[in-house]
Amino acid sequence: MNSPFEYQESLNSLHFTEEEKAAIARRAAEAARKQTRPARRPVRRIALIAAAAVLVLAVGTAGATGILRSAAEVFSPLFGGAPAQTEIIDKIGYPVGASDTDNGVTVTADAVMGDAYNAVIVYTISRDDGTRLLPEDITGEMLLVHGNGTDLSILGGSHGSSYFVVEDPAASSIQMVETVSADKPINDCTATGVFENLYKWDEEAGEAVPIIEGKWKLKFEMTYEDSSVTLSGGETFTQDGMTFTIDSITLSPVAYKVDYTVDSEVVWSNSGSGRQSEEDRLTTQRYFENVEILLTLTDGTVIDLSNAGGSIGPEDGVTVCSKGEVFSEVLPMEDMASISVGGVVYDLTAE
Repeated sequence: MNSPFEYQESLNSLHFTEEEKAAIARRAAEAARKQTRPARRPVRRIALIAAAAVLVLAVGTAGATGILRSAAEVFSPLFGGAPAQTEIIDKIGYPVGASDTDNGVTVTADAVMGDAYNAVIVYTISRDDGTRLLPEDITGEMLLVHGNGTDLSILGGSHGSSYFVVEDPAASSIQMVETVSADKPINDCTATGVFENLYKWDEEAGEAVPIIEGKWKLKFEMTYEDSSVTLSGGETFTQDGMTFTIDSITLSPVAYKVDYTVDSEVVWSNSGSGRQSEEDRLTTQRYFENVEILLTLTDGTVIDLSNAGGSIGPEDGVTVCSKGEVFSEVLPMEDMASISVGGVVYDLTAE
């Protein structure tokens, strides 16, 4: 990452309370994934509470294998359990079952699904003796975990988020959902999940307090079916005094990715302050945030996809950008009527 962004500005459009936004902003710097190509500046959206902190760790190897659950059993409660959604999950989801145990607590990678450039992974954190996992008065939005998260070992940039699902605070297990979007294909690589300690965020103290100690390392294959379609680009639109060329659009029932090129090379101030300067904030808006992406469903529902993460990279006089992320629920392709980028509409119903 060339210079960290301040995240508060990008959180203003999200539907959280002011207290939640402030908490996310404090932790967003920890949640940012490492960028492997420093020439491309990542633009991230922490759209879910309790993002996992990113620290590089050295931990022991995992040797255990968890109980194998079907992909539908894992994902349907989280991403939609309607028949059409379950059918898609059954087709593209991949059960994993890899796990590691430390200090009486097991972390299991239950399942993964996604497309060529996006994936969602569901982990279960459980206490082996069946007793209560979390202390009292702990909710999902208070939780975070240290570790480098799920490393896909790809030669490219990536962004994502994670959050916790606590259905029963007195239960012996909870779930952690992690999403990742990349500018290189990820559906045929080996993933390594590394986590250390489960924390709660102490609002009064302004720091993370460990509630469960342990180190866990899991390795598994990202072998799932890519159900995405790619729309050929070449169309252009103009805004903010620049011309944008849509290179390609990748769309699947679980995610989207839009690649485009701007006819002006981005220039960063690189102030070195550790915070995004006002100049860079306005530059990010012009090249990235102001690019509107709208998905229209066949029932007339319009979903605004503009507030996504991605990357901005200067390249020989132009700027190459990528923007996309995982949907909050599975969307059958037959329910999609059109997608528009910068006002350019692509009809998804045409044969």
